[in-house]
Amino acid sequence: MELIARMERTKKYARVAVVAGLLGAVLILVGLIGILTYAKIQGPPPLAVPQSTLLYGEDGSVIGETNTGEKRYWVSLKEISPALIEGTISIEDKSFYQHYGFDIKRMAGAALADLKAMSKVQGASTISQQYARNLFLSHDKTWKRKISEALYTIRIEMNYSKKEILEGYLNTIYYGHGAYGVQAASQYYFGKDANQLTVAEAAMIAGIPKAPTYYSPVANMENAKKRQELILQSMTEDGFITKEQQVVSKAAPITITGEHAHHKAETAPYFQDVVKSILRSDLGIEDRTVEMGGLKVYTTLNPDHQKVAEKVVKEQIPDESDIQLGFVSMNPKNGHVTALVGGRSYEESPFNRAVQAIRQPGSTIKPLLYYSALEQGFTPSTTMKSELTSFTFDDGKAKYTPHNYNNKYAGDDITLAQAIALSDNVYAVKTHLFIGQDTLTKTAQDTFGLTTKVKKYPSSALGTSGARVIDMVNAYNIFANGGYKVKPVFITRVEDWSGNVIYENKSEKEQVLDPDQAYVMTHMLSGIFDPKLNDYSTVTGIQIRKDATRPYAGKSGTTNTDNWMIGYSPQLTAGVWTGYDKEKEISLVDDKYLAKKLWVNFMEEALKDEPVKNFKPTKGVVGVAVNPHNGKLATEDCPVQRFTYFVKGTEPTEYCHEHLGENEAPKEKTPMKKEEKPWYEKVKDWIF
Repeated sequence: MELIARMERTKKYARVAVVAGLLGAVLILVGLIGILTYAKIQGPPPLAVPQSTLLYGEDGSVIGETNTGEKRYWVSLKEISPALIEGTISIEDKSFYQHYGFDIKRMAGAALADLKAMSKVQGASTISQQYARNLFLSHDKTWKRKISEALYTIRIEMNYSKKEILEGYLNTIYYGHGAYGVQAASQYYFGKDANQLTVAEAAMIAGIPKAPTYYSPVANMENAKKRQELILQSMTEDGFITKEQQVVSKAAPITITGEHAHHKAETAPYFQDVVKSILRSDLGIEDRTVEMGGLKVYTTLNPDHQKVAEKVVKEQIPDESDIQLGFVSMNPKNGHVTALVGGRSYEESPFNRAVQAIRQPGSTIKPLLYYSALEQGFTPSTTMKSELTSFTFDDGKAKYTPHNYNNKYAGDDITLAQAIALSDNVYAVKTHLFIGQDTLTKTAQDTFGLTTKVKKYPSSALGTSGARVIDMVNAYNIFANGGYKVKPVFITRVEDWSGNVIYENKSEKEQVLDPDQAYVMTHMLSGIFDPKLNDYSTVTGIQIRKDATRPYAGKSGTTNTDNWMIGYSPQLTAGVWTGYDKEKEISLVDDKYLAKKLWVNFMEEALKDEPVKNFKPTKGVVGVAVNPHNGKLATEDCPVQRFTYFVKGTEPTEYCHEHLGENEAPKEKTPMKKEEKPWYEKVKDWIF
């Protein structure tokens, strides 16, 4: 009886299981019918061109957008090389003509591979799914996106033919470097139309969409070649080409053009390139989203500053000259890059000399060295002898002899303030060796944020270690804002196509310089325009002194192949490098002053509507009148006096007696103090 009862229960469970299975099947069928019905009701999705990404200046104006009209060209399948079509199907979706949007077998295989590896190692998206994803403009990995993509794929498959889907996919997929679609890619990489591609070229292009940056033959030919060989092998296995064609195509030479058929320069193209690079590299936004994701990117570019910079370059550099430049201007308060010029012509050379080129900064490195010296006890009145000097190293095996410009030397002691104004190289090397050669290396990198290393050589005090323009301008920006380290900022906010904020800059200031010492350095850097510091040579800013109508601090730098000028006002910092790409020597006299002229003309015009501001002394400094030629306190007998700032407690106490007669007693009296301003002038300074 118990056996019979058990059999009855088993039959009952079996019936329940069958009913449950049938019910489940019905529910799945009903669900599938519902999905298909929904897809049919929705109708054919519009196969629209994706939205352009917009770039805005700091004033809210549009400074650029992804130019889809010039970088995407729609062509029919008849106008595409059969090898490119076959290569794409072979590597992306072998069962494209057999499935209805989803390759179930491939999905199962990918899931099994992922399970074994315990990570995402294999993709299973069909061409239809990829096309849906591209049109849907979303590449996040949420379930919502995946469900939407699946529904969109069903709608595409239900309403368009395989030919239409394949044609749409090949005309919208991203191939890197701003090229969308096979026609734009063919023209960019090989300078020919899509129907003219060889099998070797077609296989290389077909491999790029998997990872446009990684498999671009422009960016990495080795990766592109490996991917090409994989595709040729796959095409052979699928019967699209013969084994002989595979061998010939694999060995065929590849010549890359790397230029778009039509290229239009927009506002600040070099600046825009930096912004797009930051979006991809720093913010991790995919290439296709940057170019066609409908982003709104709010940048720091000041369109007025940019126009001034480009205007000055055009006016100051003759058309027939081959000299190049890199230029950057920044807001001292927050590090916002307000203008950037990476070269004479973006169309002729998109290489960005403002952020990519590494050139010898010359004497513009000296303020970084001298700040370290101030920290170790130097003052503006610290003296050293300026004379032709040879330094011996390595137990007498090595010798180094720095030279001043035009081989002019004082032959006597000069002050630190003079050494800066006159750019005395002997003083700089002596300081470098006195405080330790590793000090400049550490200060330049850790304090001032240079991304290139200053080598531990005696000549490094004269700027022989290469640096980038953007880094050097940012270093001076730290002096300009009173010692706060702020990284260069290009982007303030990024919104996606639906208005959601996906990035917002939150720069934090870090006090890295002593504010009193920073002000002392600023005041010394203003001396390059002051002829009072001229004792045996010419102050380095004398050539542009007549053009400077407001207080500035700065430093020029000159090597045989490089000319620099970096300086600032309380409101703006800017730096210019000029030279030749092939590091040819700058021999023309006019070219040697070009960086200075570019800088002062930019600063004057960029600030013409801004109030004239003085650099405000910090509370921890004191100003006294000194004889600038010896750094001692000036008396009524000194024919030349300069008001100079020192950190309190470090000001000179000895009076200058050099100009007294033989029998004349020194007239030591209270040194000249800064004239007290009336209350309304103080209010004005405080406001502005």
